[in-house]
Amino acid sequence: MDAEDREAEGVDAEVMDIEILVVPDCPNTGPAAELLRQVLDDMGLHDTGFSTRVIADRAEAEAVAFTGSPTFLIDGRDPFAEPGRPSGLACRLYRDPDGSGPSGLPGAERLRQALPQARPRDLKG
Repeated sequence: MDAEDREAEGVDAEVMDIEILVVPDCPNTGPAAELLRQVLDDMGLHDTGFSTRVIADRAEAEAVAFTGSPTFLIDGRDPFAEPGRPSGLACRLYRDPDGSGPSGLPGAERLRQALPQARPRDLKG
């Protein structure tokens, strides 16, 4: 995917802020980072970086509405959020729309689809 394709899909690597939130010693920290890098590369976003942040206590989990490890935040938004799910220090399970799962990571296609849905920082209110 080239810059024109990314623009058509609404993906702007210059303004996208991506973060993976995890609990200490989460076994999915490495696989989550690998999956995200693979998806970004597949989308032609080779220069787009991301960070990983460890959520160490319940207060921090509540402050960021953390619902399990790993959580992907795109421009501060959890594209896989489930309404009513409480904050807490726990493992997170993902289900694909076809009902498959559970898995400790979202599918690559679901993550790819979530990236263009992020709102660029310069459009936030």
